[in-house]
Amino acid sequence: MALSGGVDSAVSAALLKKQGYEVTCVHMVCWEKDGEGCSSDPDRVDAAKIAGFLDLPLLVWDFTKEYKKKVIDYFYSEYKAGRTPNPDVMCNKEIKFGLFFKKAFKDLKVDFVATGHYARVRRDDFNKYKLLKGADPSKDQSYFLYPLTSEILSKTIFPIGEYTKIQVREIAKEMGLPVWYKPDSQGICFVGKVDIREFLNERIKQKKGKVLGTAGNIIGEHIGAWFYTIGQRHGFRVEDRESPQPLYVVAKDVNKNILTVGPYEEAFCDEFEVKTGFNPPEADSTRIEIRIRHLGELYPVTSIKEQKGIITVKLGKKAFGVALGQSAVFYCKDTVLGGGVIV
Repeated sequence: MALSGGVDSAVSAALLKKQGYEVTCVHMVCWEKDGEGCSSDPDRVDAAKIAGFLDLPLLVWDFTKEYKKKVIDYFYSEYKAGRTPNPDVMCNKEIKFGLFFKKAFKDLKVDFVATGHYARVRRDDFNKYKLLKGADPSKDQSYFLYPLTSEILSKTIFPIGEYTKIQVREIAKEMGLPVWYKPDSQGICFVGKVDIREFLNERIKQKKGKVLGTAGNIIGEHIGAWFYTIGQRHGFRVEDRESPQPLYVVAKDVNKNILTVGPYEEAFCDEFEVKTGFNPPEADSTRIEIRIRHLGELYPVTSIKEQKGIITVKLGKKAFGVALGQSAVFYCKDTVLGGGVIV
């Protein structure tokens, strides 16, 4: 059981023990900011309290170096290249269901790995395991888990996937778990809530550039095109305003360090390409929807064309703020069909 020290993983561990599983808890240490000590220490203390309360063994595995290389370095390199990455997707793929998953089976000889994600697993009629949305639509985390294969899902348990967050809190309180009141974690996986611009500033230098209007005329200045994403409204300075309405980033060129901004309606699109490793069903044979951000709107897909691993997606309505590097996840009702990165 991946025990983060939060209420979701605490209840997950408690439910597994109640169901008769022999549970070994593992707390992962993945992030330590230079000169400030281990930022995960409070969570580690809470994980120890939970394991002690439930009378379960607790191991601590350090993936700090691997996390920096596979998640943080990826995060910076994507932004520097002008893309908008999702570090939580990469964290789940490379760390939780990569290194942690493999080490659990190799070193502990376990039958299953469990996490506190709000998601579900089902086996279909062809003996394939599918990822489903969590029962709580306000907490569903299937978007972050789309890379998980049928083989991984067959050995994975999401104990709270059928519960709502309110129910999880109630269970924790009734059991007397020491973290039942603990606030939800926010921000980047294992890092927490950060100011993205300040975080990027640690490695990426600011460089002033031109802000253009949609007509191509210079109307202002920005601090570096790599700091912005499509649909962003703030962070750039406009002097020669064409109209009083708010302006949004509608395009950017990191090679020339140029931002193009325009009115709200200019930040929408209904067609884009996704690099992916799965073969989606025909759009006219079943209802397919796509999500381009965690808990974001589900957009109807009207056509899908695949060629050499690149899928061209046509939407039934325009989506706001579609940016290169974002994850696009395909759904059929509650089932995750797969996903990929917008290119």
